[in-house]
Amino acid sequence: MSLELPNFLSALPEIFLAASAMLLLLIGVFQREEHAAREVSWLAVIVLLIAVALVATFGFERQVSLYGLFVTDGFAVFMKILVLIGAALSIVLSLRFNERERIARFEYPVLVLLSTTGMMVMISANDLISLYIGLELQNLALYVLASFQRDAVRSTEAGLKYFVLGALSSGMLLYGASMVYGFAGSTNFDTLAHSLGGGGGDASYSIGLIIGVVFVAVGLAFKVSAVPFHMWTPDVYEGAPTPATAFFSVAPKVAAMALFIRVMIYPFGDLLEQWRQIIWFISVASMLLGSFAAINQTNIKRLMAYSSIGHVGYALIGLAAGSEAGVRGILIYLAIYLFMNVGTFAVILCMRRQGRMVERIDDLAGLSRSQPLLAAALFIFMFSMAGIPPLAGFFAKFYVFMAAIEARLFVLAVIGVVTSVVGAYYYLRIVKLMYFDEPVGAPFDGPIGAEVKAVLVLSAVVILFFFIFPGPISGAADAATAALFPG
Repeated sequence: MSLELPNFLSALPEIFLAASAMLLLLIGVFQREEHAAREVSWLAVIVLLIAVALVATFGFERQVSLYGLFVTDGFAVFMKILVLIGAALSIVLSLRFNERERIARFEYPVLVLLSTTGMMVMISANDLISLYIGLELQNLALYVLASFQRDAVRSTEAGLKYFVLGALSSGMLLYGASMVYGFAGSTNFDTLAHSLGGGGGDASYSIGLIIGVVFVAVGLAFKVSAVPFHMWTPDVYEGAPTPATAFFSVAPKVAAMALFIRVMIYPFGDLLEQWRQIIWFISVASMLLGSFAAINQTNIKRLMAYSSIGHVGYALIGLAAGSEAGVRGILIYLAIYLFMNVGTFAVILCMRRQGRMVERIDDLAGLSRSQPLLAAALFIFMFSMAGIPPLAGFFAKFYVFMAAIEARLFVLAVIGVVTSVVGAYYYLRIVKLMYFDEPVGAPFDGPIGAEVKAVLVLSAVVILFFFIFPGPISGAADAATAALFPG
């Protein structure tokens, strides 16, 4: 009897990332301390860009490999490319910040690479076991990144809170996975989809299975920081180093949302009516809390934390729809959200006075007079997040709201529109501060670093011109969605 070797080619991007992370670790160890961090960071960015090419080369055709644990398809390609772009941009943003704060160590980009490897495994998970392995590989690196600024109490506290609540959510997810296995007899997504969709009997729809699905959904809701499982987000966003916060706000969110979509739509798609009410509730709760809790915030990073909770709520509208239009809306939303968020954090990284970071929203007063281009970039990102046309953020919300209306979820769509109006208040307040208020204190330190400037320009161009050239993102989202709905 011959042992058939698994097809490792479909997992080549993940293998390449993991091997590169190990190699960069060795390079960092044997380099001189003062040069290692910057060199390893740029090498990590190159590795991530090569990984994008590998994903695009080997991933489009649906292949299930590694004994059914791993799947590659158009959906995985789209989400992996978003994660890789988010990781690369966050490393670029970290270069000068880490040097100024004296935390420039080569381990930082290596941890980002390892975390990104975990995210890519999550996106391609075809089994509850591989799902958990990818999730933990992502999380373990993120815990360290949150507390990377070891001399700062806030950073250490952020890492500890993230670790404790992350462990709790992992426990809930594992408990749900064990119940799904107990009542459905498998952890493999293909097997679950066949048994639940092919009339696997009354046991397939037993209350135990539904409770298991609920616990899996709760564990994933923690990862996307949806209400009521959001409690770690504001403290971690505020306490972690700003480039790490930028990374948390995009790449892990995209990966966890990809996992959420794949788990709910594929193996549990026939239980739509059972899990839709859970998604409906956490979507509404996230939109409401994200809109109202952000109004009184004075710290820009905490504001972005509540903003991210609200945006997760909007994205979950598409999942509640459970349709092809809903998933397409989420994918476009996540692509636009990535550039809005990275661009905003690039501006936050420029908020320095006399060599020290400032994080109060009031510190942005009069920014248009001292640094008009920086103010213009933040103006674009804030208007886009508020969903004001013709910027990209408007179309992101438009697609998910239309999907909800097509699925006859009228109340959900109306709540989404109302909370968008409320949320617009605190975005437009920042614009008002920059353009109409008198400056408070000295102007921000200059000049802006070339790396941060490049990220700002790229993000602003994508947000500003999406309505003229929507094809690249919307076309790719169409192809990715078709992979989940082959019928």
